[in-house]
Amino acid sequence: MSLFLLLLVSYYVGTLGTHTEIKRVAEEKVTLPCHHQLGLPEKDTLDIEWLLTDNEGNQKVVITYSSRHVYTNLTEEQKGRVAFASNFLAGDASLQIEPLKPRDEGRYTCKVKNSGRYVWSHVILKVLVKPSKPKCELEGELTEGSDLTLQCESSSGTKPIVYYWKRIPEKEGEDEYLPPKSIIDYDNPGRVLLQNLTMSSSGLYQCTADNEAGKESCVVRVTVQYVQSIGMVAGAVTGMVAGALLIFLLVWLLIRRKDKERYEEEDRPNEIREDAEAPKARLVKPSSSSSGSRSSRSGSSSTRSTANSASRSQRTLSTDAPQLGLVTPAHSLVGPGVRGSEPKKVHHATLTKAETTPSTIPGQSKAFQTV
Repeated sequence: MSLFLLLLVSYYVGTLGTHTEIKRVAEEKVTLPCHHQLGLPEKDTLDIEWLLTDNEGNQKVVITYSSRHVYTNLTEEQKGRVAFASNFLAGDASLQIEPLKPRDEGRYTCKVKNSGRYVWSHVILKVLVKPSKPKCELEGELTEGSDLTLQCESSSGTKPIVYYWKRIPEKEGEDEYLPPKSIIDYDNPGRVLLQNLTMSSSGLYQCTADNEAGKESCVVRVTVQYVQSIGMVAGAVTGMVAGALLIFLLVWLLIRRKDKERYEEEDRPNEIREDAEAPKARLVKPSSSSSGSRSSRSGSSSTRSTANSASRSQRTLSTDAPQLGLVTPAHSLVGPGVRGSEPKKVHHATLTKAETTPSTIPGQSKAFQTV
């Protein structure tokens, strides 16, 4: 009775198979175990099949042996990376995958059948991905008395990822621990707050991201500055900027002044003074031929224009005679009741010359006498 129970348990174990969990790091090689004793009696009827059920519940055939042929490259994702690890006809139908990829993760089932008998085995494969190289960042001011936050995070990797910060000693006697007033954010272990910075807080800080697959780290330098030195630098920069602006302003004013002086020099000869005397007209003595022609033309004018000309000539002589000390001849006057002859016609240019040139008036006054 006990022997029958033992055989029954062995049968169910061989039928249902075993469950195994394996963890491997990506890019490594993995072997999924599958052993049987069904190939020795009849090799021609042996049938082996590996199936994969991924994390989304999709099932696909990985590799098979049937009718004395091995069929691989059944999926594009695992093409060229799967094979039987050993002599599957002798009882070792283990599956080998190399190199391992994150998409290989899932539940694998090995089914061996021969002459109505079969054996199943199950392997759960977990592919671990090492953290990517984290990125170190600083948030805050690097001045004495201020607070500074150290930030570190990996973009990829199998969860959970553990972060921790430490100092890298650059000199003998420096401590690897963080400054005393450092606060770790346990909700986000990649963040560390450095409070009340001092000059001793300066140095190299390293962040390490760690998980089951491995670790990666990054380094950042913290340089704390004096507040006074910052003020001096700011003052120097402000002074330099102000000096540059002043020099620019002086140069601009000098250029403006030069342009104004050059403009005044160019426009000075063209200016006309309002109080300047008008240039005197030059009198040209008319020639005899021109006088005769003009007299002939005036003689052909009307009697009225001749009388008006004579009247104007008499007024001119009466006005200028006292100033020049001239005495009007008696025979030039016509008494009342005596009819005088028509006055001779005098050219206007001769009158103008008589008015402006006193030395010629006595000789020319005869032209104005009435006959």
